[in-house]
Amino acid sequence: MQIKKIAGALGAEVSGVDLTQPLPDEEARRIHGALLDHQVIFLRNQKLTLQQFLAFANAMGQPVDYPFVKGLPGFPQIIEVKKLEHETSNFGGIWHSDTTYLEEPPMGSMLLSREIPPYGGDTMFANQYMAYDALSPTMKDLLAPLVGISSSAKADVSRTREDRIKTDGAGDASQQHLAEHPVVRTHPETGRKALYVNIAHTAGIKGLTDDESEPLLKFLFQHQVKPEFTCRFSWEPDTIAFWDNRCTQHNPVNDYHGFRRVMHRITLKGDRPV
Repeated sequence: MQIKKIAGALGAEVSGVDLTQPLPDEEARRIHGALLDHQVIFLRNQKLTLQQFLAFANAMGQPVDYPFVKGLPGFPQIIEVKKLEHETSNFGGIWHSDTTYLEEPPMGSMLLSREIPPYGGDTMFANQYMAYDALSPTMKDLLAPLVGISSSAKADVSRTREDRIKTDGAGDASQQHLAEHPVVRTHPETGRKALYVNIAHTAGIKGLTDDESEPLLKFLFQHQVKPEFTCRFSWEPDTIAFWDNRCTQHNPVNDYHGFRRVMHRITLKGDRPV
């Protein structure tokens, strides 16, 4: 197995692994270690069946259902993330951490590319350890006790789900989810602190009025995706991206109108942020 960084901030490609075969425990530990070290990892040339993709997910954690889109037949934990030729919105097309509006947001998510456009459709990732570390000591002290309020109904992100809910909506697709999580969370495995707000889902700060929380959140939303905290990944077919949702954000770039992009996604169970 080889691990090669793709950018200074985060991200690494893992090669020399064949996920069509059972994954030895030692390789699984090394892949998980690479995730903790690099926050997002990429494995190319993985032409997997749905069962093989699910087996890899099970080796990394516990797959769980996604709240808004129903899973594929026989594989309820695998959803299709797609943008079709006639559609203009892409699923989740805004900077975000996945489903922070749940009481226990996922520890990570995986995408497996099935069909990609001839150009465009890259995904960007942002390192939230670095975003936190770059703050002044005074700002860190200010943020330490604050609790963010996350909602699944913020307009900018809910619009990105509309096409998929029309075609693949789950039974509770119209339900609104709300959760409260610390603005700064401590990673349960590395012990490092990371910013844990995002423009897609964080609707306010507990105990503050909208007028009070808006300028602070606006600063954080801009700060946490500065170019020096990011990497950008260009997809090929049969590639897996696996990111740590506890310390990253991601943004699928919507620059391929008129073309089709189809991915399979698995979400892995997390715990309550602290």
